[in-house]
Order: sequence, then structure tokens, then C-alpha cells
Amino acid sequence: MTKVLVVDDTPSNKELMLEILNGEGFTAHGAEDGAEALKMTEEELYDLILMDLKLPDTDGIGVTRAIKSNCAYKDVPVIALTAHAMKGDKERILNEGCFDDYISKPIDMPEFIERMEKYRAK
Repeated sequence: MTKVLVVDDTPSNKELMLEILNGEGFTAHGAEDGAEALKMTEEELYDLILMDLKLPDTDGIGVTRAIKSNCAYKDVPVIALTAHAMKGDKERILNEGCFDDYISKPIDMPEFIERMEKYRAK
């Protein structure tokens, strides 16, 4: 079963993603900020991480870099979640070098489910 960590400080966004993922057969857990995400990744190995870029304690880029510095997470895909959906934002974010994919908010449910399927552990 694919374990997913959803990091988002907006409760409604996080709960929606958790509900969708768990309903689609993933095992999804949520974190509301970078500190909680770091703690959770130290305690458990996730197969996929969905990372909001704007968090209250630090940005998602810094949290992702910290998580990826752990050898166990070197190859774990991290998807950037952001409301930044202007022309060039996707390229700029992916060029940071720590994200494997990008999803803009608000989330399009059918597209979100389709995208998650490609990350499902076989």
C-alpha cells in the first residue's frame, strides 16, 4: 500500500486530499507545518510526499530539502502543491531541483486522482 504524507497548513485543503487519497486506497497522513512533516518523516517512511509551498514556519522548499537530505528519502517523490499557477511558476518551482512534480490549487479532483495513480507503489 502506498503511504502518502500530505503537508498543508490549510485544514480544508489537507482534509480534502486525505479523504481523496484514503478513498482511492492510499494510506495518507497529514502534517500542518514543516516541523510536523520533519518529525513524521523521521518516524515513518512514506512513498510519496505532497508539499505545500507556503507553510507557517518555513517554506515547502526548505522542508523538502531537509527531508531529502535524509538518505531514506533521497528517491522518494515530492510533489509541490501551490496556488502559484501563473505562467512560468511550474518551471521555476521544478527548477528548484527538489520536486518531482507540481500540482496547482485549487485541485482538479479527476486530474489529481489520475496524477496520484502514477505514484502508486506497485
